[in-house]
Amino acid sequence: MSWGTELWDQFDNLEKHTQWGIDILEKYIKFVKERTEIELSYAKQLRNLSKKYQPKKNSKEEEEYKYTSCKAFLSTLNEMNDYAGQHEVIAENMTSQITVELARYVQELKQERKSHFHDGRKAQQHIETCWKQLESSKRRFERDCKEADRAQQYFEKMDADINVTKADVEKARQQAQIRHQMAEDSKADYSSVLQKFNHEQHEYYHTHIPNIFQKIQEMEERRIVRIGESMKTYAASDRQVIPIIGKCLDGIVKAAESIDQKNDSQLVIEAYKSGFEPPGDIEFEDYTQPMKRTVSETSLSNSRGEGKPELKFGGKSKGKLWPFIKKNKSPKQQKEPLSHRFNEFMTSKPKIHCFRSLKRGLSLKLGATPEDFSNLPPEQRRKKLQQKVDELNKEIQKEMDQRDAITKMKDVYLKNPQMGDPASLDHKLTEVGQNIEKLRLEAQKFEAWLAEVEGRLPVRSEQARRQSGMYDAQNPPSVNNCAQDRESPDGSYTEDQSQESEVKVLATDFDDEFDDEEPLPAIGTCKALYTFEGQNEGTISVVEGETLYVIEEDKGDGWTRIRRNEDEEGYVPTSYVEVYLDKNAKGAKTYI
Repeated sequence: MSWGTELWDQFDNLEKHTQWGIDILEKYIKFVKERTEIELSYAKQLRNLSKKYQPKKNSKEEEEYKYTSCKAFLSTLNEMNDYAGQHEVIAENMTSQITVELARYVQELKQERKSHFHDGRKAQQHIETCWKQLESSKRRFERDCKEADRAQQYFEKMDADINVTKADVEKARQQAQIRHQMAEDSKADYSSVLQKFNHEQHEYYHTHIPNIFQKIQEMEERRIVRIGESMKTYAASDRQVIPIIGKCLDGIVKAAESIDQKNDSQLVIEAYKSGFEPPGDIEFEDYTQPMKRTVSETSLSNSRGEGKPELKFGGKSKGKLWPFIKKNKSPKQQKEPLSHRFNEFMTSKPKIHCFRSLKRGLSLKLGATPEDFSNLPPEQRRKKLQQKVDELNKEIQKEMDQRDAITKMKDVYLKNPQMGDPASLDHKLTEVGQNIEKLRLEAQKFEAWLAEVEGRLPVRSEQARRQSGMYDAQNPPSVNNCAQDRESPDGSYTEDQSQESEVKVLATDFDDEFDDEEPLPAIGTCKALYTFEGQNEGTISVVEGETLYVIEEDKGDGWTRIRRNEDEEGYVPTSYVEVYLDKNAKGAKTYI
């Protein structure tokens, strides 16, 4: 089966068919290109969808993702992000392996097709030229034959006419011979041209055209094979990502199976547990007796005039009041139904007990959260403080690691000055040291608040205890510790405002506990060996030969803390000074 033998006379149809084949190939390229655009658009939409439902950083949503169901949903979003990535891989493979390759192949195919049909047209033009030569030779031979025949007839007529002279007859005879010779020459030429045309025609239909059509057939078959291979590649691009997509779906199933409803229930308890004790039973009040009713220690309407058991920090008492209940000011008031009292209890606003509570209540109204989380119930406050302490410790460790790294780098610079200037790291070391000190003070503050909540430290100073003891001697029924009063979730207290004066001093004792810092004592002296320009923050300038006080030894970071006078102190490189430690001077506060 060959186009050269079977389709020898279908040159124009083959030209149209091959052009149609190229159009089909270009149509397939366009199809794949649009498929890649769909895949990219789908992947983009999946990524946007995943991003849309991701929890926002430092928001309430991020805290909600501690539950296993929310974690599973987050895993689903991450898997969908990976799922979108596989569709991007499909688009990338189809573009590189199909679209680009076929586009290049189409250009090559067009050039090859153009070359083959150019050869075919050239062969057609040659055979047409030969045919025209044959036709011209044939017409000339026909014309010469007719002329020779007329010349012969004229000679015979002249020869038969007795009136014609012999010279005219001879002339007619010569003319007839000339015409016969021309006819013979035209016949020979026509025969030669005919043989040549037959040979060229045989070559055209049996050699040139078959060869050209065979090349066109091979070109067309290669195109068909190529489009088939591209379709296989198209399917393979999808198939090769199926295992990874399966893993993504398996990840979603695994995340769903990791959901633990019991754990989520426990997290709800930890998140909202207040640490308060439920209220005790309401004692029966007998109004049939003319005597004044008595109130038990567990009554919700426990009045201030009666005795209370002393509340101990961190302990539990059966006589504690419900944290939000309003006190009954007058025992003679007509009692309302229990449902009304319960509604009043739910909607009442507790009174602020001390100055710290006053500040806390004001900050809550303004929408600010107290630094010590005193607006939260005890259990929630403890968790928040513990979380804050852990965060500060991590930051401290991070800064210490950074300081160690800078110190090692400085040691390398000192040993190999060509690698860098050691003094260029002084500012960074000083800055890191100040950050560590600041974070440590912050951590101590929160640890103290945490200790207060957990009952590891006394709530008040000894002076405050003595002051409150004097007040307790005069007013035994009152509770003498502001920090031990029952707190409500909004940070206020249930005691009457009349107790506010007795604890105003106590409110500021703990707040000022970390405010004052004693200056470090001098532990020796030092002499400057070189002049040092302390241009960075935390450093101090010294002049060669100057004597100053040492207030902090080198702790391995290459810096010594010195003091010139009460208001001027800072760090200098240890290698710039000669230190003389004086044990007798330890703790002394002498300044130059």
